[in-house]
Amino acid sequence: MPDPGCLFCRIIAGEIESEVVLDEPQAFAFLDHRPLFHGHTLVLPRHHHETLADLPADEVGPFFETVQRLSRAVPAAMGAEGTFVAMNNVVSQSVPHLHVHVVPRVRKDGLRGFFWPRGKYETPEELASAGQAIREALSSL
Repeated sequence: MPDPGCLFCRIIAGEIESEVVLDEPQAFAFLDHRPLFHGHTLVLPRHHHETLADLPADEVGPFFETVQRLSRAVPAAMGAEGTFVAMNNVVSQSVPHLHVHVVPRVRKDGLRGFFWPRGKYETPEELASAGQAIREALSSL
């Protein structure tokens, strides 16, 4: 059930352009347009649920299995050592549609505590290249 006023529902519907890395019945994932590091992926349930508490119990397992797959694919695609996986519920939740951040990490990458300096992709090709690498890593899992 999409919410026509929700930015993420509009991205899922294809009304707003994004670099999609996964499009499945239970989840949708795309690259964050202001990434902490290249490959920073947002994973959303396809249906509009504002917080984790709102996600129906029967959707929790399939959704987090998708998050788990992306936590493998993102570092493989981006040459990272691991990931930072996080979600906000209400406080600091920039878009009120449940979403999980999967961020590639390497030791001494400068990410400390909750100071998260956002960056950007320098070119559309750089964005597309990161998206393609993650899609390829997902297909090999």
